Amino acid sequence: MNSGESPSDAADDAEPDVYASEVEGRQYRGTSYMPMPYDDLVDASDTDAYPERGEGGSFKLLDLPRVPKLSHVVGPSAIMLGASLGSGETLFWPVLIAQGGWALYWAFWIGVLTQFFVNTELQRWTVATGESVFRAFDRVSRFWPLFFLLAGFVSLGWPGWAASAAQVGSWAFGLADWQPLGIGLMVLIFLSYQLSPVMYNVVEGAQFVLVVVSILGAVTLAVVTGSTGQLANLPAGAVAIGTIPAGTDLAVFLGGLAFAGAGGYLNLSQSLWVREKGYGMGNYQGRLKNPLIGDDPEPIQEDGFTFEPTEENLLRWRGWWRVIQLEHLLTFVVGLLVVATMLMTVAAEFASGSDAAGIDMWLTVVVPQLSGTGQVLVPLVLFVALFTTEYAIVESFVRNSADIVYETHGRQAGWSLPTIFLVTLTAFTLWGVVIILLPFDQPFFLLVVGAAMSGVMMWPYIALTLVINTTRLPAHLQPGWIRVVAMWWATGFFGYFSTLLIGRTLARDFGVVAFETAPGIVGSGPAGYVLWLGYLVVQAYTVAVTLRAKRDGTDTAREAADVDRGWLS
Repeated sequence: MNSGESPSDAADDAEPDVYASEVEGRQYRGTSYMPMPYDDLVDASDTDAYPERGEGGSFKLLDLPRVPKLSHVVGPSAIMLGASLGSGETLFWPVLIAQGGWALYWAFWIGVLTQFFVNTELQRWTVATGESVFRAFDRVSRFWPLFFLLAGFVSLGWPGWAASAAQVGSWAFGLADWQPLGIGLMVLIFLSYQLSPVMYNVVEGAQFVLVVVSILGAVTLAVVTGSTGQLANLPAGAVAIGTIPAGTDLAVFLGGLAFAGAGGYLNLSQSLWVREKGYGMGNYQGRLKNPLIGDDPEPIQEDGFTFEPTEENLLRWRGWWRVIQLEHLLTFVVGLLVVATMLMTVAAEFASGSDAAGIDMWLTVVVPQLSGTGQVLVPLVLFVALFTTEYAIVESFVRNSADIVYETHGRQAGWSLPTIFLVTLTAFTLWGVVIILLPFDQPFFLLVVGAAMSGVMMWPYIALTLVINTTRLPAHLQPGWIRVVAMWWATGFFGYFSTLLIGRTLARDFGVVAFETAPGIVGSGPAGYVLWLGYLVVQAYTVAVTLRAKRDGTDTAREAADVDRGWLS
C-alpha cells in the first residue's frame, strides 16, 4: 500500500476476485456445497436490482461463488446427453431419415440448437438464485408446477426405453420374452441409487460411462458398415428448411422434434442437476442425500439467494454464464450431432424406404444386411443407448416430481425431500414393472405416446421460462437479445407443431373433424382455426411481454459496474 493510501482505496484498486483456484475448482468434480448460516443472512431489498419475489419470500444476500474451470463442472449436460441417446437419436430420427430421406435433417439440427437455448435458459434462474425452475414457476402460480407434474407423468410414465432395451437384449441373447429383462433393468436402476449418499453422483458417474460407450459404438458402427458415404447428403438436407416429405408420421415427427435433444419433462431437470452440481448460487443450496445411507441431510431452502450487482459479482456472473454455455455446447450439442448423425447414416444406407419403425427397423431390416462386427454392434449400441435413456428418465422423472411435491405441499406438511425422492423412486420403479407386464407387443408405441406429449408440454414451459427470465430477473441477469429471439423462435416452433398435432389427433383419432388443422393454417376446420388463433395469441403475448420487459428494464447496476455481458448473455 502506498503511504497515505487508505485501506478502502487499496480495496478499490485491487483486481476483482473472479476465478476459483485449482483446489477450489476441483471440488465441483463431484458436487459442491457451501453451507451458510441462512437465518443470519441479510434479506435482499424489494427493488429492481434483485429478482422479483412474486408469490414467495425474500432472497438472502450472498456473493456469487468464484468461477471454476469448464473441466471441473462437466456433468449436468452429460446426463442430458444420455437422456437423449435412446430416444430421438437412436429411434425417432434414424426412422424419420430412413422413411423420408435426408430432406428432414434440417429439423434435427435446428431442434438441437433450439434446445441448447432452451436448456441453458432453464438453468438461468437456478444459477441466479439457487432455486429450482419449479420454485420459479411456483412463485408465479401453484398451477404451473402441478400442471407439469401431470404432463410429465403422461409423457414419461411409460417405461418404453427400458422395454425397448429389453427387447433388443432378448433378441440378442435369444430370449423368448423381453419382459423379465425389462423388469431387471428397472430394478438395477433402483439399486444403483443406494451406492452413494449423494444420489446425483451415482447418476452422473453412470451416465458418463454409458455415454462414452454409446458415442464410440455409434461412430464405429458407421465406419465398419461403410455408411459414412451418406454424409455427402448432409449439406442438402441441412438447408432444406421447411421440407416435410409426404406421408411423414406427424406424431413421430413431433416426437423427433421434442427428442432432438432430451425433450419434454427431461429438459426441466437441467435446473435441478445444476443445483446439485453447485452452479452459481446453487452452491449454497443443499444436495439431495439418500435417507438410507445415514449421511447428514442438507437443507434445500424454500427461498433462495441473490447477489449485489457489484463489479466483482457481475464479472463472476459473466464467467459462470460463459462456462455454462460451453459445458452444454461441447457436451450436449456436439455429442448429439455426432451420435445421431452416425446412426442416421446407417439407417439411410440399409433401411431407406422401409416403413418399419423403432426397434423393428434396426433388428429386422438393418441387421440382416450386416455381417460380423456390424451385426454385433447394432444391438450393443441400441441396448446401451436405450438403457442410458431409461436411466436418465427415471432420474429426471423422480427428481422433478419429488421437487414439485416438496415445494407445493411437502415442505409445509413437514415432509423430508430425500424421503419424497426415495418413495417416488420406489413407486415409479414398481409402476414401470406393472406397465412392462401389460401385453404391449411393440414398446415403440409407448415411446410415440410419450414423445408426442413431450413436444406439446415444451410449448408452455418455454414461454413461461422466457417470461420469468425477462420480467422477474433484474436487467443485469436477463437473457441478451439473441437469446430472447431464440426463445421466441422456440415457442413458435413447438407451438406450431403442437397445435398441428392436437388438431389432427382430435380430428383423425377421435373423429371430431371440426378440429382438423392444416399445415398452412388455411384449410383447417372451424375449431381448427380456433386452435390456430389460440397459438397466435400465446405467441403474441410472449413476444409482447418479454419485449416490454427488455425495453423497460433498467441497466443502472450493469452500467455502473461497467461490465459488458454480450448478446449471448
